[in-house]
Amino acid sequence: QVQLVESGGGLVQAGGSLRLSCAASGLTFSTYTMGWFRQAPGKEREFVAGISGSGVTTLYADSVKGRSTISRDNAKNTVYLQMNSLKPEDTAVYYCAAKRWPYTTQYDYWGQGTQVTVSS
Repeated sequence: QVQLVESGGGLVQAGGSLRLSCAASGLTFSTYTMGWFRQAPGKEREFVAGISGSGVTTLYADSVKGRSTISRDNAKNTVYLQMNSLKPEDTAVYYCAAKRWPYTTQYDYWGQGTQVTVSS
């Protein structure tokens, strides 16, 4: 079955950096659009960044644009989210997700999440 396993979260001071990873298995990784989402306490889950199967096309939420970079290594079935200049408002559980059809908003598979905490 499909598994998405995130890692790389943790506690970091404001202004610091983190690199999240998401290892995928059970799917033809290069044919899936991958996304990162986050959910802060008491808030709805929100889109952070997305990347096409080839890695050519990326999309970012305004809240992280210029501070974050999504990338993927199709040989390793892994997608990454490099986050720089972190702010306390970036504190959330970060999830990776996969969708087969790039022009839909619905993601088919989700990971279990990794906690990111940014202290001020």
